[in-house]
Amino acid sequence: MTGTIVFDPLLPWLLIAVLAVIAAIGVGLALWRGLSGWALRALAALVLVGALAQPSYQVEDRAPLSDIVLMLVDTSASQTLAERAGVTEDAATTLETRLAGRPNTEVRRIEVGDGEADTGTLLMTALNAALAEEPRARIAGILLLSDGRLHDLERAPDLPAPMHLLLTGRESDWDRRLIVKNAPAFAILGEPVTLTLRIEDEGAAPGAETTTLDISVDGAEPQSFTVAIGEDLELPVTLPHGGLNVIQFTLPEAEGELTDRNNTALVQINGVRDRLRVLLVSGEPHAGGRTWRNLLKSDSSVDLVHFTILRPPEKQDGVPVTELSLIAFPTRELFLEKIEDFDLIIFDRYKRRGILPSIYLDNVRNYVEQGGAVLIAAGPDFASADSIYRSSLAEVLPAEPTARVLEEGYRPAVTDLGERHPVTAGLTGQDSWGRWMRQIEVMPNDNGDVVMSGIDDRPLLMLDRVGEGRVALLASDHAWLWNRGFEGGGPQLELLRRLAHWMMKEPELEEEALWAEPTGQTMRIIRRTLEDTVGAVTVTRPDGETEEVTLEEVSPGRFEALYEGPEIGLYRLSEGDEDAVIGLGPAAPREFEQTIASGAALEPVIDSMRGGTPRLEDGVPQLREVSLGRPAAGRGWIGLTARDAFETLNVTQTPMLPAWLVLLLASGLIIGAWLREGRS
Repeated sequence: MTGTIVFDPLLPWLLIAVLAVIAAIGVGLALWRGLSGWALRALAALVLVGALAQPSYQVEDRAPLSDIVLMLVDTSASQTLAERAGVTEDAATTLETRLAGRPNTEVRRIEVGDGEADTGTLLMTALNAALAEEPRARIAGILLLSDGRLHDLERAPDLPAPMHLLLTGRESDWDRRLIVKNAPAFAILGEPVTLTLRIEDEGAAPGAETTTLDISVDGAEPQSFTVAIGEDLELPVTLPHGGLNVIQFTLPEAEGELTDRNNTALVQINGVRDRLRVLLVSGEPHAGGRTWRNLLKSDSSVDLVHFTILRPPEKQDGVPVTELSLIAFPTRELFLEKIEDFDLIIFDRYKRRGILPSIYLDNVRNYVEQGGAVLIAAGPDFASADSIYRSSLAEVLPAEPTARVLEEGYRPAVTDLGERHPVTAGLTGQDSWGRWMRQIEVMPNDNGDVVMSGIDDRPLLMLDRVGEGRVALLASDHAWLWNRGFEGGGPQLELLRRLAHWMMKEPELEEEALWAEPTGQTMRIIRRTLEDTVGAVTVTRPDGETEEVTLEEVSPGRFEALYEGPEIGLYRLSEGDEDAVIGLGPAAPREFEQTIASGAALEPVIDSMRGGTPRLEDGVPQLREVSLGRPAAGRGWIGLTARDAFETLNVTQTPMLPAWLVLLLASGLIIGAWLREGRS
């Protein structure tokens, strides 16, 4: 129990002070006039002023509360390096034992692991949460057992007591790490993109000036280069293909370095085309010609050259040649000299009129076999004697015309194979599509894929691969009816867009493909095929171990499975003739960006309460009791502040000047002063 004097004034303190001043003036006036009772008057005034202040003797019944020491133990990934985990556990056990022997002290041990989604070590977040659960007046100290590499320093709280960082690393530690300073997410095919890398040695490094850097693209055999340490490396890279390109950079593990987990970096860059160059050859103006032109011109990434035969040679309208406003079209330049510059050539209702010599069409055939793409949008011309099929192009076309032109209404339909082909898969709503009114009868060859059919299931859209190139044949010139909304229209723009992009070998439209879509440490494995079934995908992990993953069909021709990668790194996928590579996790795990133990980041926070940063390799420091505001760390010791907190169980107040006593004293003193002054 403890007793103190407290005041509970009946009037505001300012008013009591004014009354005290008036009483003092009265006493002073009595003294000046020589009244013998001035002393008794002063005592009476003092009693009355004291009564207004109402002093009481307060007795509290208190129960002492223990001091609380917060001990945060870092168990993040960087704490698994070298012998840190064992040193940390031994130190935590020793400190718990010593704190248990300290009178009136409790320990709150808090394990702090890795944050989710590669957020790193969140020591200050955990400290804030711990402080929110405990009365700050009871916190005697905060102990952090960590390597000092935290990633939420901005959340450091105001400390109620000294904080100490007990470093787990050794002064002799050193590490070499690979840093990707600049890596774009997209790059243009055929144009070099510059990556900025840097190799740094940290800690007590041996002082090497160069090292070997291995570079591998899509899991291929790596190439080795000798590079400087401590300097930015500008690396020009030209992507080999469209779609996802996975580039792996690897440093060999150096003798004595702390870890090789930060010696590898994965960079994933999507290769995109800068411009798609398309040559559109229209045999004559017709209603569907504008459809192709509008489709291609609507895409800002397409460079279109449109060659239209407006006045065929057989047309005799009497117009003198000198009055024609059209200039000569550079056919020789386009079909002989510059043909390889085009990604796609479209023949829209074109027939042989002698405008394009046979050598030009023969060059188009060579262009296809060497990797080009040709699309034939056939009209009645394709079934005529002047059909483009009656040229060297017949060797690469997927079907032969029968010379029949079918003039009747029909609804285009996606075939069973087309349901699985990426060009036509998912084109739903066939029952509501508008009709087309013309179809050219053709006989497909053995190699082409019929993905759409028309009248009586006759082939309507055929796709084929020839040599390194691709060819498509659309056996109708009435796709424009969908564009006009005839009988409800149809997915004309989507169909033609997919068709054009498949022919230009866009990766997302390959009919036989294997790829993965990563999300953190999980990947969605996707296999697309024209077959009814697929085998299990073989996954090769970064450590070389393999496992089989069974896929399930989610839609016609599309098989998927989710796979949880056990570690960060490069994964190889294979199934049949298809293979792919994918990187899981960040380019460099945040926990291994900096691995050398250091208290530099926490130094301003620790210094605010005069704490310390001893190394555990020098032994577990002793515990001392220090006053708040005094130095709390020294050689071989750290300090805790005794808080002497308590809980008040009961409070008793006894008035020191009860009313009856005030009345008795004041009246007695006033009467005494009056009697004394009356005798004199």
